[in-house]
Amino acid sequence: MLIEEQRDDLQQPERLRERKRKRKRKNLSMIMLVVSILLFLTVIIISIVLYIWVDKKLQMVSEETEVISEVVVNQPETISEEELKNLLEEARREGADEVLERLAESINSSATITNALRPLYKDQLVVASEGAYHFIPINPDLKKNDYKEENLKILSNGLVEYVENDVIISHKGIDVSKHQGEIDWEKVAADGVEFAFIRVGNRGYGSGAIVEDPQFEANIVGAITHGVKVGVYFFSQAITVEEAQEEARFVLEKVAPYKITCPIVLDVEKVDDSEARMNKISTEQRTTNTLAFLQEIEAAGYKTMLYHNMEMATMKLDMTQLEKYQKWFAYYNKELYYPYAYDVWQYSDKGKVDGINGDVDMNISFSLWED
Repeated sequence: MLIEEQRDDLQQPERLRERKRKRKRKNLSMIMLVVSILLFLTVIIISIVLYIWVDKKLQMVSEETEVISEVVVNQPETISEEELKNLLEEARREGADEVLERLAESINSSATITNALRPLYKDQLVVASEGAYHFIPINPDLKKNDYKEENLKILSNGLVEYVENDVIISHKGIDVSKHQGEIDWEKVAADGVEFAFIRVGNRGYGSGAIVEDPQFEANIVGAITHGVKVGVYFFSQAITVEEAQEEARFVLEKVAPYKITCPIVLDVEKVDDSEARMNKISTEQRTTNTLAFLQEIEAAGYKTMLYHNMEMATMKLDMTQLEKYQKWFAYYNKELYYPYAYDVWQYSDKGKVDGINGDVDMNISFSLWED
């Protein structure tokens, strides 16, 4: 008995130590469980924070161009260094740093804001009009041109040529009016001019009176005599269908004695005068007037063409109603930005041609009209 009691006394400390070890293992397990839970919660929190951060960054990128539109859409076409600095600072506060830096680089390289914005809007045409910037969706239903930028050749003298397979397929042309004064057409022809659009007349944007261009007869006789193909254009300010038809009849009367190889063109432009009569009419009325003129000319058996610029094509005319007519497009930047179909490109109003004193509008035609 004594021996058993002694044995029990000896075993008791061992049992105590075992219980302590079990408590330690249990406590360690609890600590590990708590640490695991904390780590798990930490990972979840970090993931949520990262998701929010990434989502915010993606949203900022997707909205960058919208921010720019809000910031610059009502700015003037040209901008001073101080104004640019203020614009950049405002846009940075909206989170558009990267895009605004690209915009700043473009403007600092002498580009206008319009030209700086255009590469940022691939599916829209950026148009400056009436003190604002407009973003016009490209119409999928209008015919597109297939001209390629790499085929465009800019010569050292500023002339433009269009080349395919190392062959120049474009034709050199000019358009002239009384503003060029007396022209030596022999020298013009010798300088490689193949065609000319000659202003036959215009309607006054204030008075509304039709006036013949004082150089019309001298120009058309001189051009035809020296083998330059001719077309004519009329600067319209018609505000009714009746006036548009009156303009067409005036043109037909004036060209009747001459052989007109190129189209008869209606020149539709906005005049830089708030009181100009045609500036005030609606897009619908302007389109209807344009159709009335072209249909009258077409009915007389002549080729027809519409002269227009970016603003007129995108905001002032319904071009879907004018698809059948040839187009003469005025655009003075040296890239093929305009996507729609056109036959003649007026690319400069500062051209130089032998036989003409001062500047003259320069054009290329992508094909030449048959006699």
